[in-house]
Amino acid sequence: MAKNKKNKKKLWIIIGVVTVLIILVAGNLLKSDTEAISVDTEKVKRQTVVHKVNGSGVIQPEVEVKISATISAWITDITVEEGDYVTKGQHLISLDEKQVRATYNQARSSVKSARASLMQVKAQKKRTESLYANNLISQEELESITAQYQLAESQLEQALAGLSSQEDQLSKTRIVAPQSGTVAMITKEVGEMALGSMFQADVLMIVADLSRMEVLVDVNENDVVSVAVGDTSEIEIDAFQDTVFYGVVSEIAHIAETQSLGTQEQVTNFEVKVQMLNIPENIRPGMSATADIITDVKEDVVAIPIQCLTVRQEGWEEEAERKQKRGRKSKDDNFDESADSEESYDDKKKKEMIEVVFVISDNAENSDEKNEKSKWRGKPLKKNQKYVIVKPVKVGISSEDHYEILDGLEEGDEIVTGSYKAISRDLKHMTVVEVEGSSRNNKDNKENN
Repeated sequence: MAKNKKNKKKLWIIIGVVTVLIILVAGNLLKSDTEAISVDTEKVKRQTVVHKVNGSGVIQPEVEVKISATISAWITDITVEEGDYVTKGQHLISLDEKQVRATYNQARSSVKSARASLMQVKAQKKRTESLYANNLISQEELESITAQYQLAESQLEQALAGLSSQEDQLSKTRIVAPQSGTVAMITKEVGEMALGSMFQADVLMIVADLSRMEVLVDVNENDVVSVAVGDTSEIEIDAFQDTVFYGVVSEIAHIAETQSLGTQEQVTNFEVKVQMLNIPENIRPGMSATADIITDVKEDVVAIPIQCLTVRQEGWEEEAERKQKRGRKSKDDNFDESADSEESYDDKKKKEMIEVVFVISDNAENSDEKNEKSKWRGKPLKKNQKYVIVKPVKVGISSEDHYEILDGLEEGDEIVTGSYKAISRDLKHMTVVEVEGSSRNNKDNKENN
């Protein structure tokens, strides 16, 4: 008897525990079905949407000349300092000319010798022609002196060409400014060697026109297709905080620059030059800058905040219908849950992600309709209960904080703007919601009206 009583007691304890677990599970399920999700909302309105393409880069002069020597020689004099303004043709650097001057003098001497030889042969040629005219010499002698004269002329031409070359070399020992501008950099000192070459010459000095500046920015390959020459740009320079400068796109590179090629960090950019319209004082080449290139402007269009847009799979209406069926399955003997699950899985594999917005709807609108829209999972919604409807939308251009809406929404629609977790994960078609701050929003709207 005592043993039977203990067994019955254990049985009742097990039954009690199971009953409590069933109640808790049922309560959680019921709570999950009816608990409203708190969301923030706002009304859809018309406004101006400005699409911008962002790029970062550096400030540089539009015209910058790197001055190098074409001959190798010691630097004997530098007549300017960094920051000086120079004019075209102004003397900048002097190079040692001793060796070049000696070669030049030798070339001049060769010219004098060639001219003397030519004068001598010319006189002989004149006498020979006179003798030949009087039949005192043969034609062979005349031809010989004529050939000597032509050779003397050729030697003079060669000497003159050599002199011209040496004059050019001598002139290169005196480097002058090729254009007007500011001396931006001097890389050598007096006494150092200037290495001259046609291929790898040393840069001795940089002269730049600081009155005409541009921003060289890198624009991603996905954005450069919307950039065109002539687009307006807003420029922010790190050294001039809280100040916006303006510019115009002047050039777009045709060849991309790729970084980290073949890796996951591979980035493909195109160089875009933005000409600055207003040049601040004390600007320096090499300063960091950011350019927001305005590629399109749409005025008075329906627009929504960026955070409102999310993605969901196609077929939300069918999904809602299946969930309603699952809510009624206990009353419907013909409902096959396994078939529904299989169909849902197959459909899910085929469906694509589409851009959607959650629109607030009120059950009061459907209170007189005898259809399933006023129910969720087979249970009737409370009167004036708010829920969300998934609306697919077609978007146009975007600004920093808004999307242009081409189709799917109308002005005045109330849409969900937060929270991020609710929009990205929690909300589904016909999800019951509680609008936070709705009374405050209504008050603000009344005051505005």
